[in-house]
Amino acid sequence: MSLLLRFLRFAYDFVVGDDPAIAVVVVLALGLVALVAAGGVAAWWVLPVAVVGALAVSLHRAAR
Repeated sequence: MSLLLRFLRFAYDFVVGDDPAIAVVVVLALGLVALVAAGGVAAWWVLPVAVVGALAVSLHRAAR
């Protein structure tokens, strides 16, 4: 297996891990931060809100 393929597999496992939905939320939250910051508004609050929301959804799904 090539070094590049091993790195890509590691990167996918590191970023996505067990829950691809969390990775999608993080990517969307980073995009939202960029949009809010481009609008001239302080965007520091977007990521904590996204993390808490993603955690709540993940815990809800795991508790079922």
